[in-house]
Amino acid sequence: MESARDLLVSLAQRYAFADLGALAPGVVKDASNIEVVCEFGQRLLSLDAEDFAVEARAVPSDLRRRARACTMPQTPREQPRGALESLRPAYALLLEVIAVRWYRRELSSMVAAVHIASEYLPLLAFEPVLGSAGDPARWPEGLSAPGSRFGVIGDRDCDHTKAEQSAVNRTLRVAQEPAEGWRAYLDRQHSQVAGALATCVAECRNPCTAMDWIQESRREDLARRARVALTFADTPLVRLRHAAPVGHGFGVPSPEEVLEAWDRSRTILSKNEMGREAAKDDGFPLPGLPSLFSAVAAAPLTPSTLLMDTATHLVKLLRL
Repeated sequence: MESARDLLVSLAQRYAFADLGALAPGVVKDASNIEVVCEFGQRLLSLDAEDFAVEARAVPSDLRRRARACTMPQTPREQPRGALESLRPAYALLLEVIAVRWYRRELSSMVAAVHIASEYLPLLAFEPVLGSAGDPARWPEGLSAPGSRFGVIGDRDCDHTKAEQSAVNRTLRVAQEPAEGWRAYLDRQHSQVAGALATCVAECRNPCTAMDWIQESRREDLARRARVALTFADTPLVRLRHAAPVGHGFGVPSPEEVLEAWDRSRTILSKNEMGREAAKDDGFPLPGLPSLFSAVAAAPLTPSTLLMDTATHLVKLLRL
């Protein structure tokens, strides 16, 4: 029995939450709390951000509180606002997930996490000027000022794609929609709004008044950070997500391919002064990635310890 418990401890230390949750009832007399904590950990690792099982009482309150800061609110008026208040806790978790997936050599899942990070990175850049992480319930009125083309569908002078125009039009009114429409918007369109905002401030060829609400003294800094976010989304590392030869899921990159793609990405990013932060050796499996995210956020970002602390709690439960 003790050797079986040692195996479960090893699974916890390897963040194998799903396997541990499945095996624990055959080893531990009352494994109900362990199973609940394993579900919590697996949701974190899988970035299943609807709720992260934050109401599970078997999970320590500190872990639930920290996980709640990474969730997306499931209704327009839900409080607290979680990742719509600030994306910084969510990016700290993303960095930890990327590191754990690398450690477990789950490279397809790792690249998927990198891809998610790339989609919302412009909102991380906008957070200091918005005062939120792009909460549709708190968009500044200036986005719809006279002369703004923000969210005007079919305007040919706007540099947004048709999909972005549709998403931007929706974001300006989605806070008044029922919960089902709100969740559908978050699932399908919110990341497109992130890219559209970055285009407005950093790459628009026909600027309108949509960004005039930003103080001129802050606009150039924001444009640099948003430009880095757009560049990152088109790097070889992020493109690995779509590199499978026969559709998604049929090609898994090797560690060497991931590192080679990241090296090429760092070269591309370094053409921008702020993007040179990616060239730093900060001890991360993809060296420089936390430094790059910190530069875009204009705030220090390091990997969270949510997964590690969840695993540590599971070890304590197994050794009771």
